Formats: sequence, C-alpha cells, structure tokens
Amino acid sequence: MRTLPTTDPDIRQDTAPEAARRAPLAARVTAWLNDPGDPDWSRPAPTAAQRRNDVLAALGFLLVALLASVLVHSYAGLAEGDDPWRFYLSTVLIVVPLALRRRFPLPVVVASSALFLGLTYASPTAAMTLPFQGAYFAALYAAVAWSRDRQALWVAMSVVVGTMGLWLLGAFTVTNAYADFLTGLGEVDGPLPQLPSYAVFTLLVNAVYFGGAVLAGRASWRAALQQHRLAAQAQRIREQSEEIARRAVVDERLRIARELHDVVAHHVSVIGIQAGAARKVLDRDPAAATTALRTIEASSRTAVGELRQLLGVLRADGEEGAPGPGGGTSAAARRPDPGLADIAALARQHADNGLAVDVRTVEEVPGDLDRIPPALGLSAFRCAQESLSNVIRHSTATAASITLRTGHGPEGSWFELEVLDDGSPRRGTAGTGFGLQGLRERVRLHGGEAEIGPRSGRPGWRVRTRCPLPPGGTGGGAPDAAVHAAHGSLRGSGA
Repeated sequence: MRTLPTTDPDIRQDTAPEAARRAPLAARVTAWLNDPGDPDWSRPAPTAAQRRNDVLAALGFLLVALLASVLVHSYAGLAEGDDPWRFYLSTVLIVVPLALRRRFPLPVVVASSALFLGLTYASPTAAMTLPFQGAYFAALYAAVAWSRDRQALWVAMSVVVGTMGLWLLGAFTVTNAYADFLTGLGEVDGPLPQLPSYAVFTLLVNAVYFGGAVLAGRASWRAALQQHRLAAQAQRIREQSEEIARRAVVDERLRIARELHDVVAHHVSVIGIQAGAARKVLDRDPAAATTALRTIEASSRTAVGELRQLLGVLRADGEEGAPGPGGGTSAAARRPDPGLADIAALARQHADNGLAVDVRTVEEVPGDLDRIPPALGLSAFRCAQESLSNVIRHSTATAASITLRTGHGPEGSWFELEVLDDGSPRRGTAGTGFGLQGLRERVRLHGGEAEIGPRSGRPGWRVRTRCPLPPGGTGGGAPDAAVHAAHGSLRGSGA
C-alpha cells in the first residue's frame, strides 16, 4: 500500500534531524561554518584601511615577539643544538604572514602551517614561546573569520588539522622526541603512566588550541553577517520610509488636482457661457445681461467658497470637515472653514487641555491681517493646529506662543506664522513625520517656505512659515464684519 506524505508538524520536526544527519559530512561542516539561512553570503574583502592596519599590527606584534625572544634567550637560554640566529629568524618568519591575514586568509593559514612544522624542527626553543604560538593562532582565526570561499576553507582546515594530527601521532610513535623529553624530566610518581598522560595532555591542549581558533573565527564571521543584515534592514527601512513619504505627497497632490478639477470646471464653464451671453445681449436686452452677470457673480462666489472648503477637507477623511459617505460632503463640511480669526479660539481650546498659548500679532500696516487671502488663512490655521498638537504629543512644554507677522521685502509683501515652545522632547513619542510633511506641503502650495526644528541656543521647538502675499493682499474681496471683529479680538488679547 502506498503511503501518502504527511503534513503533520510534529512528524516533520521528528524527521528533520534525521534528514540533516543523512547529509554529507562536508555539507554539514560547510553549513556550520557558513549560515544555513544565507548560504551564499560572502564577507566583504577588507578595506584599504583594514589592510594598512594589518601591516601595522603585524609590525607591532613582531617587535613585541622579538623583545620576548630576547628575554627568553636571556633568562632561559636555548635548547641544546639551537642557534641564536635560527631562534630569532623563526620568530620573524612565523609573524610576517600576519600582515596579509585578512587579505589572503587561506594562503596565509597554509603558509603559516608549513612554517609552524618546519620551524619547530629548525628552532625548538622558538616553537615553545608564546609569540610563536600566538602568531599561528591568529592565522587560524583569520582564516575562519575572513575566508570568502567557505568550501575552500573546509578543505584547507581539514588539511591543516589532519597534517597536525599526523605530525603529533608521528612524534609519539615513530620518533623518540617525546620519549627523550620525558626522560629529561626524570621519573615521576603519578597515578597514571607518564608517556600516555603526556600524550592525552598534548591532545587536549591542541584540541583547545585549534578548536578555540575555529570557534572565535566563526563568531567573528557570524557577527559580520549579522551586522550586514542589520545594515541591509536599516537601508530597506529608510527606502520604504522615503517611498511612503513620497507616495503620500504624490497622492495628496493628485487628490488636490482631482478636487480642483471637480470644483472649478463646472463654475468656470458656467461663467464662460454667461459672460458670452451677456456680451451678446448687452445692447439689445440690458435686463438679460444683468441676469447673466448676476449668475457669473454667484458662480464665482460659489467657486471661491468651495475652493476654501476643499482645502479643509483634503487632509484626512473622517475628520471635521471631511467628505461624507458616498463621496459628498457632510453637514460639518459645509460649515465655514477656519482661518486666522479662529486661532484665538484654537489657543483657548488648548488652554483647556493644559497648554497655555499666547497669541501675538505684528503688522507692518494696521489691518494687514484682515487682508490675508482666505485660503492662506486656512493653511496658517492648519499649520498652527498641527504645531500645537505636536507640542502636546511630543513635548514637555506647558506654554507656547503663536506670532502672526506681516511685512514687506524686496520681493513684495509676506505673511509669517511662528509657533514656539520651551519644552524638551518627550521620550517614546516619536511620530511618523507625515504631519510635518503635510505642513510643508501646505506652505509650498502658497509658494512659501517652512523652517522646522529645535530652537537655537535655548530649549524648545520652532515652527516658522513664511508665504508671499498677492498684490493687494486679498483673495478677491474684503472680509466681512464678523471677520473684522474676530481679528480685532485676536489682536487685542492673548490666549
């Protein structure tokens, strides 16, 4: 009977280790030296600065090794048959390859292994010193940590470790080098035989020596891989954030373009038709021309009102003044849009929430603020609203100030809004940045510029926007009496 493949997770977990055990030894070792999750990753080659540091480090280590050799030669002497020139030359030769340990890790470990074996016979005294052993350890470590071909590393380390094992085995069995060494120590009264004990001890020391170099190198290689992953992840996050911000700006502009077309197209068409009709009947039928002109007047006023309303509903659906269900506007959306006259009420609203807001006005000519175009007044209100909301959400400040300024420069008249606070950033309240991005977009819509950031020389945050004013400073009509009265109350008191 045929057995169907199972999808039970417990069975898969039980069979996974068995499948791993069936993998070839070389594949398992390569996976252990590399990373199963990213088997094709290769550690970047050392930079020019790292290669230069390797040369300097090798030179410094060589000086220390020679100094240590001089001290050993001075207090312990040399082994029988060893010459000083061979002693010092062996120390130099084992250290020199370390200058290229990260640039050519595998050739260096192979060359260092050959030098280790050869120089041990050339100068037994040098082979027993700590600098000699440390230099070879560094070569082994660098091979595992910096080799970019992990399969070649597996082959090279197998050859090195195998050769060292055969060398130790030959020293204990074929030659009488260790027997002579133990004879020089004399008889020792211990619980175990002398030669087997020394053989096991030598085996353990070499296992720790080679194993420690491999494990340390593997840890360094995996740390580099983790750093590479974190850097790649951070780069992806930055790119995604930039793309989200760019799309938000593009989507907002597209929405503005669509809404402007829907609002303006109809009224402009009506105005054009009625203007043509009035021109044709102006001499023959003045009453009909008057009716057409009234229609033009009503359409233009309606278009201006809807454009003002549009600027308030584009920011976010579902907020006050946002489009209602079905794509239309809700009852709240049909209310007059806020402007400069409502900043005082905005300040009082935040005062009720614990943030004292002082509103100041600086006019080059009295009445300048009354002549601010309604669309610009709405954008200024939204900028002040966003700035004060950010103070509450992201700052420890309990007071803020709003300053409305007008002035005249070489390029014409301008209107400026400045919001200041003296608080410190509140921990754990970092935002997405889209609010500030929207604020900048509002200012750009009027051809202005925005400066947003920490205050210079004192604590707190500063938001300053400056927009040029059209000639005459109005949006096509004088403000009504209610707006005059509201601005008068705003200039006369701070919230």
